[in-house]
Amino acid sequence: MTTSKRVILYSLGLLMAALLMLAAYTWAMLNISYSDGERAGYLQKFSTRGWICKTWEGEILLTSMPGAIPEKFEFSVRDPRVASELTAATGKRVVLSYAQHRGVPTQCFGETEYYVTKVAVQP
Repeated sequence: MTTSKRVILYSLGLLMAALLMLAAYTWAMLNISYSDGERAGYLQKFSTRGWICKTWEGEILLTSMPGAIPEKFEFSVRDPRVASELTAATGKRVVLSYAQHRGVPTQCFGETEYYVTKVAVQP
């Protein structure tokens, strides 16, 4: 085998190894959660965003006590079923179950690191 063919094969091998490592890292970051929890508040905003990768993004206003300044909690949704439930709940008080996934390498999976997995509308 000539030297130029070896260099090409070696370069292709390195490129394939790098792509496999990136795919494995992305899979791990999306499937292994850093933390899980729940947040309750009023669903203020929920929409699709993005130029190329459209993602569902939203925010709720968290109120700890009456008269306190509300804090915003921004989140992303990957499940279309949860997205439709949230679309119907705009303006209502909701309890969101979420998983935090830190280190996701691209915003094509969501603009935040908090991914909502379940929603319950409060009366």
